[in-house]
Amino acid sequence: MQMTKTLGEFIIDCQAEYPEATGALTNIFSAIRLAAKIVHREINKAGLVDITGAAGLENVQGEQQQKLDVYANDKFKAALAARGDVCGIASEEEEEYVYFEEGHSPDGRYVVLMDPLDGSSNIDVNVSVGTIFSIYRRVSPVGQPVTAEDFLQPGDQQVAAGYVIYGSSTMLVYTTGNGVNGFTFDPSLGVFYLSHPNMRIPQEGKIYSINEGNYINFPAGVKKYIKYCQEKDAATNRPYTSRYIGSLVSDFHRNMIKGGIYLYPPTHSHPNGKLRLLYECNPMAFLAEQAGGKAVAGPDQRILSLQPTELHQRVPLVVGSTTMVEKVESFLREDQ
Repeated sequence: MQMTKTLGEFIIDCQAEYPEATGALTNIFSAIRLAAKIVHREINKAGLVDITGAAGLENVQGEQQQKLDVYANDKFKAALAARGDVCGIASEEEEEYVYFEEGHSPDGRYVVLMDPLDGSSNIDVNVSVGTIFSIYRRVSPVGQPVTAEDFLQPGDQQVAAGYVIYGSSTMLVYTTGNGVNGFTFDPSLGVFYLSHPNMRIPQEGKIYSINEGNYINFPAGVKKYIKYCQEKDAATNRPYTSRYIGSLVSDFHRNMIKGGIYLYPPTHSHPNGKLRLLYECNPMAFLAEQAGGKAVAGPDQRILSLQPTELHQRVPLVVGSTTMVEKVESFLREDQ
């Protein structure tokens, strides 16, 4: 029986198609792969060692950091710092961007932005969580310290993006702008194998994902869309099914495979939305578009076209099956 292609083999094969490729992305993905394996190991023994619960600290957003937040951030940062191709990182868990000092990566041409452990509050109850990452070419001179401008680039400048989901199986899903591919981790061999080639989001789905506990604070257009999802209409296969895990990676991954829509709209307490443009929205939007889906912050506001203004900027997010996203846009336009 022919073995499935490994992540390393797949990346090298893709690199071979571009004679000008330097191998830098291959090295960066090797670092991400290594850190993902380490985090996978700790998550899978979370009930056996003292790695669950709050760390007693808050991140820059004022959110309670979990022990695994800190652990995952440290492991991904160390793995990336060890590669000479990355000159700096920005993380949801770090107040400022981190420059890898000379001696580590003086000639690094890439920066990485990441949410090291999305949905970490779910660890204690054994719910899937994930890592989200985004890769850009630096715009500042090589050999010099990185600048804020290296990180504040619009999403359409991403070189690559992806996520790792730690669930019933651990998967790494990524794009370099030529479609989306998913790799499942075989813990017995310590290898990621290609399991989901050329992933595509169905144009229409039957699942909507939103925290309806905030319903009273949603914009009128979002409220109307929720009621639309709940109406009975055989012609459009409604009512839809509500599924909300509370971990962006998990909700997005399900909708990527089955079709559906994820919404995190503005509320009274978070008028600009709650999700971070650089660490969550941009990488997920890149993946969605590469898989045939769509991602917007509002009607006719493509996520990947937004110009970031600050490192931890928040924006609303509507992402998933194209026809479903466009239906939300139509409801929002009516209430402008």
